[in-house]
This record gives sequence, structure tokens and C-alpha cells, in this order.
Amino acid sequence: MALGAAVGHAVLGRRIGASAALYGAVLGTLPDLDVLVPHADPVSTFTWHRSWSHSLLVLTLVAPALAVGLQRLHGRWTARAASGPPPRFGAWWALVFGALVTHPLLDAFTIYGTQLLWPLDPWPFGLGSIFIIDPIYTLPLAGGLVATLVLARCSIRWAALPNALGLVLSTVYLGWSVLAQGWMEAHARHALQEKDIAVDQLLATPAPFNTLLWRVLAIQPDGSYVEGFDSLVDGSDRLTVTRFPSDRSLLEGIRDHGPMRRLAWFTKGYYAVRREGDDVVMTDLRMGVEPSYVFSFRVGTVANPHARPAPTRQLRTEFDLGRLGDLWDRIWDADADVSRR
Repeated sequence: MALGAAVGHAVLGRRIGASAALYGAVLGTLPDLDVLVPHADPVSTFTWHRSWSHSLLVLTLVAPALAVGLQRLHGRWTARAASGPPPRFGAWWALVFGALVTHPLLDAFTIYGTQLLWPLDPWPFGLGSIFIIDPIYTLPLAGGLVATLVLARCSIRWAALPNALGLVLSTVYLGWSVLAQGWMEAHARHALQEKDIAVDQLLATPAPFNTLLWRVLAIQPDGSYVEGFDSLVDGSDRLTVTRFPSDRSLLEGIRDHGPMRRLAWFTKGYYAVRREGDDVVMTDLRMGVEPSYVFSFRVGTVANPHARPAPTRQLRTEFDLGRLGDLWDRIWDADADVSRR
């Protein structure tokens, strides 16, 4: 919403005032309304989010129609109060297109996965260099826009400058997050090699609300995984990791099960498998902190000799918010304990 509003005002703010920010905010949230579309099962709901509604191809196609509708709607609202010629269609298209496509482009920097080229290439791209909520990214956008709106009401000539500056600062922060992630992954890979820990896949993602503390996740050849935390400002080069089991043999018998295959694809291999009672559970390891993960699903039931498919069900997860304080301490102190309580 903040990004869409800032983009909208940057495009048409001088012509139509605060309405441009309002339109941009609405358009900036529009792609996420796909969560209202019902799906057959929880795995489909999970993996179809950020697909067609976040496709740059789809948004490019629908932008002209939305621009026409918005142009007419604004014209009806402001017909009596309008002064000067109304913006041409090209300006409305730029507002709509800019507010729409910046949404999935920003989402692509998070770890969830964004199918930018659906349906041509539905691979869920997710760089994972920024947390899903990061005030350091949002505040420059919101602050710059508010300052611009206030200055514009006072008829300050350079009123648009704070909004432009907010867009620049937030974009620079995204670039910083990519550089920090690359450095962290290189450092983690080297540290694990020194510990003789073999890994098939490695990922570094930021801890909640910052890009100073990074969670390192690595998948080992046997399917088990290791987790650790590394900070850019703790004054230490060491990386302490903990190994956790994952029994992928439980998937024998259900490897052709649609939900199981889709989860394996969507998580790009960063998943764990465990048994809970008679249930076979798959967990997306990218989102969460051991042992609390946002997305875990029952995909089968234990049978003899192999599991059999079962209707999928998302498991509820309890989160200990007190651990956020531990993570904050870990930013500054390499010896801070962020393990399970």
C-alpha cells in the first residue's frame, strides 16, 4: 500500500493531488486479493497465492482496462471542481501500471515466492533478501508521502521532493539487502565447509524486521537440515548451527501425490518431513524459526509398508513472541541464546 501510494503520487500527484496516492494505494494492494479466491485444498491455497494475480504478463494486460475505468471514475468525481485539462490516458496508464507491477516486484524480494511470468514460467521466484515486514523499507515511503501531501497543501513548489526521496531510499535499501544476503550466504557456506558440514542447498534470510541478523538454513544430503544465525554487527566471524532431523523416507508411497509434489516444488527443496501420530507432515522451512514455522501440512498417513495419500490439512503453529527479544539481542551479541526454550 505504501509503495503503491508513493508511486501513484509520483506519477500524477501534481495533476490530481492526493487522489493519486489514494488510487495508487488501492491498486498496490489489488494483487493480494487473490487470497479471496477459494481453492480445493490448503496446499493449493498456499501455492497459488502470488501466481496469476502477481504475473507481470497478466498485470500488463489488465492495466489498460483499469486505466480507462479509473480515468472515467475520476472524471465523474471531479467534473465540477476540475481546473485545467484532465490527464490524458497515458498518464492514467502509467499510474495503474506502476502501482500494479511494483507490488509483485517488491514481493519477489521476499522468500514466499512470486510467479512473475505466470503462465509461461510459473516458477515461484523469491529472493528472500527482505523480511515480509520491514519498517526500514516502509517508513521512508510513508514518511516521504506524508511530507509531500502536507507540503502540497501549503503550495510549496518542491513538495514532490520528499516522496521522490522516499522512493529512492526504499529502493536503495532493497539493493543493500541483496548485497547483505550475498555476503551472508558466502560467509555461511565457507563456515560450514570449515566445520565439514556437507550441504546440498543453502539459504540466508533476514530475521524479522531487519537486515542485520540473518537466519542460515542449509539442507544436507540426507534431507536433514541445519539452522544458525549470523549478524553483520556482532563483531564475530563464527557461525554456530544446530542440526535437525527430517525423514524424507516417509514420503515413499506418496511421491506422486499432487499436494506433496506441489509443496516440494514450491519450497524449492527447503522442506522437512516428520511424523505426527499417524500423519506425514511437510513443513516449509523458509518461513519461521525452529521449531515454529508458518506453513506445515499433512500430506499423508502412515501405512504398511509405505504412507498413503490423505486429504491435506494445514497445521496450526504456536509462536513464542518472546523470542523476538532474543533475536534482537542476537543482533548485537554473538553469545545470545536464540535456541528453542
